[in-house]
Amino acid sequence: MANNKRNNRQVVPESRQMLNQMKYEIATEFGLNVGYGSSSNGADTEFGSELGSFGGGSSSRRPGWGHLTSRENGSVGGEITKRLVRQAEQSMYSQLQL
Repeated sequence: MANNKRNNRQVVPESRQMLNQMKYEIATEFGLNVGYGSSSNGADTEFGSELGSFGGGSSSRRPGWGHLTSRENGSVGGEITKRLVRQAEQSMYSQLQL
């Protein structure tokens, strides 16, 4: 039988930082408050003010991804997928033109 354990490892581990940055940029474009403050989340400091807590430091909404709905989180993941597919298609097309 197949192993049912989830496998979330990345095929190219070097892409982790780029994907994290893309995730936060897309969340900002969508107007989602995902918080900012931990250097481990990979967010670019350029987006710090947009990603900070709303309401002058109110603790009613925690920074991070956990307070978002599945739909909101899924929309970010879906947009990442669309952009990566578009980049791959453009890359393949440009290689055909050589």
